[in-house]
Amino acid sequence: MNATDIVSNLGAMLASGGVEVVDCTGVLGPNTPILQLPPDFAKNTPKVEIHKISEYDSDGPFFAWNWMVLGEHTGTHFDAPHHWITGKDHADGYTDKLDVQRLIAPVNVIDCSREAAENEDFLLTADHIKAWEKEHGEIKSGEWVVMRTDWDSRADDEARFLNADDTGPHSPGPTPEAIEYLLGKKIVGWGTQCIGTDAGQAGGMEPPFPAHNLLHRDNCFGLASLANLSKLLTKGAVLIAAPLKIENGTGSPIRALALVPKG
Repeated sequence: MNATDIVSNLGAMLASGGVEVVDCTGVLGPNTPILQLPPDFAKNTPKVEIHKISEYDSDGPFFAWNWMVLGEHTGTHFDAPHHWITGKDHADGYTDKLDVQRLIAPVNVIDCSREAAENEDFLLTADHIKAWEKEHGEIKSGEWVVMRTDWDSRADDEARFLNADDTGPHSPGPTPEAIEYLLGKKIVGWGTQCIGTDAGQAGGMEPPFPAHNLLHRDNCFGLASLANLSKLLTKGAVLIAAPLKIENGTGSPIRALALVPKG
């Protein structure tokens, strides 16, 4: 079967419902949880604002539209390499310059939902990933890897989603060794269901915030605040994670979609 036949068959399967499109995106609006930086940083991303221009009224009798205030790294979003200091020298590390061929790829879903329910600071290790591969198959070059924790069940409550106390935020994520192992597999990117790609306590790791630090060093991508990963196959789905083409953008809210064979 040639490439034309494959694309044609995929189109037919989508049209017939044989391939299901799963929305892996949280709702973007005024109640979307927003990452809060420590008090010693002068600026934070503002809450999402949606302002009406018109809605079939005197300001526009035939049309409805809005304007918005939002940050690049708000809601379900994409981290481009230029987001982190280790990725600042990648010429194609901005959202308007990256290779879009890399954005659509098979996705590996590592289910850590039970561990995260038992321990909010659960850390995924390289040994966990190797054991997962032994059971489910090898993670291959150019693929996405996402960590399922079902953290999206907290998204309607910002305090529970951020889950911070006097010691900082508490949420599951990867160890530095886990990210290095995945980068050794030549993945395209890593994603989580939490507010960021790192664990809540990742600031105390070496290097600090390893998902950000190491992924973007290697010109790879991050996805955060993903939703509905429980609806994906462990293997066999294709993830589409396309950021807006923002000029010199460091990231973007996205509509993350997964293609899953029905049944």
